[in-house]
Amino acid sequence: MDPKDFSLEGKVAWVTGASYGIGFGIASAYAKMGAKIVFNDLHEDKVALGIESYKKLGIDAYGFACDVTKEEEVKAAVEKIIAKFGRIDILVNNAGIIKRIPMTEMSASDFRAVVDVDLNAPFICAKTVIPHMIKQGHGKIINICSMMSELGRETVSAYAAAKGGLKMLTKNIASEYGEYNIQCNGIGPGYIATPQTAPLRERQPDGSRHPFDAFIVAKTPAGRWGTPEDLQGPAVFLASDASNFVNGHILYVDGGILAYIGKQPQ
Repeated sequence: MDPKDFSLEGKVAWVTGASYGIGFGIASAYAKMGAKIVFNDLHEDKVALGIESYKKLGIDAYGFACDVTKEEEVKAAVEKIIAKFGRIDILVNNAGIIKRIPMTEMSASDFRAVVDVDLNAPFICAKTVIPHMIKQGHGKIINICSMMSELGRETVSAYAAAKGGLKMLTKNIASEYGEYNIQCNGIGPGYIATPQTAPLRERQPDGSRHPFDAFIVAKTPAGRWGTPEDLQGPAVFLASDASNFVNGHILYVDGGILAYIGKQPQ
């Protein structure tokens, strides 16, 4: 075992939707391990904020606006990255949305919107990048799945359907392109403290925990929400040569929720 197997020195990593939150945490870890960072967001103002956030950490990230649900925009983005850096070694399909609406109240258009970002976009990005990875003789694709790839819960039918599909897309990419030295794996975060989940962690007027916050902490053996930093080690491992024989795997980083039946009622 060589510690250099975990190095990302000289690698080019494209992390979608990485202006903040989980994507930003993963991209920042990659930069610390030597990778050149490319990221996109849907809007130019978010890209600018992302670039400033990276600069504060001393990271010279290359950001641009791109709608990853649009095949032509993704194709143009990949061509832009290849022209600038000559390669894409790592693709992290991180961009995602969630709409918390009871299933019988959810419109088909809202359902499609979630599936479009959380499942179709990773398909589009992967299919566009894979030919370049085949040509260069290697590649790492990491899909940000979810515990909802395995579990259901009220109000997240579209999200769970998309993330379950993303889990199987991960396995199929591994099956179809493993022979080209391309490894495709997923990370399934548990409940992570990000701006997206902030409303679920707000303190109540009396100072008590939000009911959902209390529920998650009680269901997690670690007794806390995760942080973007908790995902950095697993993300670096799956992007590095240390994971060259790991393919089609979903690594759940959830503090033990999926392993835990919960406490017995008192």
